[in-house]
Amino acid sequence: MENWYLPITLVPGIGLLILSTSNLMVTLSNELNGFKIEDLKDDAIFSRKLAQLKTLNRSMVLFYSAVACLAIAGLIGGLQLSSIKNSATYISVIGIVIMILGLLSLIKYSFKAVSIRQDQFTKKFNKK
Repeated sequence: MENWYLPITLVPGIGLLILSTSNLMVTLSNELNGFKIEDLKDDAIFSRKLAQLKTLNRSMVLFYSAVACLAIAGLIGGLQLSSIKNSATYISVIGIVIMILGLLSLIKYSFKAVSIRQDQFTKKFNKK
């Protein structure tokens, strides 16, 4: 892998994804903390939001794994050892696939977030 720096250049982009995902997790956690105990008895929205938190957590794990793979691939490519030269390419591809899985998880989160918000607002305005 002559371009050993290629996997390393992807790391800042994934770092931004990690930052935005962690902000989503903090916001969702604060929202879950704001639920009143009496509202939790049979509230399906609360359990759906917990599932969202799990999806975000899964995304974070995938993004961290992708960063690790890309950093290792950059290190291996930079060492330029002929015996492990091809493995840097394979590890880079694995890191990119893991990153795409994390992105797909965020897409799933986004679609579900819209439907949960719609249900939440519908329930809120039907009570009044």
